[in-house]
Amino acid sequence: MAEKKATKAAAPKAAAKKETVKKAAAPKKATAKKDDFVINAETVGFKAGDVYNALASANKALSVAEIAKAAKISNEETLLGLGWLLKEGKVKDDAKKLTLA
Repeated sequence: MAEKKATKAAAPKAAAKKETVKKAAAPKKATAKKDDFVINAETVGFKAGDVYNALASANKALSVAEIAKAAKISNEETLLGLGWLLKEGKVKDDAKKLTLA
């Protein structure tokens, strides 16, 4: 009878080890990157609005990185929005910084 008790006690420990191995081996879920967005007239227009609002609230010339930080968007999205605004004549450059026209 002593042998039966020993096997019963060993079984839960083995099961616990198997569970931890299964959890560690589980694949990680892929997360979407913030940089992935659709480039079309609507989304670029929204980025242009974000850039315009960041420049309007600053009331001074800002660099691309400063605009991106203020608008909470990436540098690439900032450049897309700036392209739109430059085409419309809404912004102008001022010694490597941009201001509203």
